[in-house]
Amino acid sequence: MTAPELAAEQTTTDPAGSTEAPARRTIVLVDGENIDATLGNSLLGRRPTPEERPRWERVTSYAEKLWDQPVTGLFFLNASHGTLPSAFVSALLALGYRPVPLSGRSDQKVVDIGIQRTLQALLARGEADVLLVSHDGDFVDDLRPLVDDGSRRVGLLALREYASSGFANLGVELHDLEDDVHAFNVPLPRVRIIPLEEFDPEFFLR
Repeated sequence: MTAPELAAEQTTTDPAGSTEAPARRTIVLVDGENIDATLGNSLLGRRPTPEERPRWERVTSYAEKLWDQPVTGLFFLNASHGTLPSAFVSALLALGYRPVPLSGRSDQKVVDIGIQRTLQALLARGEADVLLVSHDGDFVDDLRPLVDDGSRRVGLLALREYASSGFANLGVELHDLEDDVHAFNVPLPRVRIIPLEEFDPEFFLR
């Protein structure tokens, strides 16, 4: 099944046989590779431990509460090597995600391409709001039409300081994975600009 098919809306039919409009929902597109790379390469300088990775069920729970509507979580995976991380896929399924394992040539960024194609497919679905989980500026051009059509809400879930500036230029609302979503079990060693009104000396005196 392709990513656009995975994102297809379900319709209902009344006893008279007329088809109702699809129910509004939020589509969460997870670029797991990018989140892991940002944590490992940009923030920690090493492979993240399990505790330092997001609790993915908190992401969809936050998304559901954010706009008070059902959520479909699509988790994109690079399966170009020909095998699947079966334990991780089983965990995603148990959490209600739809894994999207993609394969392609060695010169293709299959996860990026899959997400880009899904964003393009969503343009025809005005009843679908969109939350992208990534820092990658490669998605800005595909998000722009979704923002500009004015029929949906579009947001970004990321670590604020690592998100591409292109998202801010789009006017996309950013929800911080740690501060807003509370997706992590342990505090991350982030160094960020602190507004003076939010400065808590006790945090640094621990």
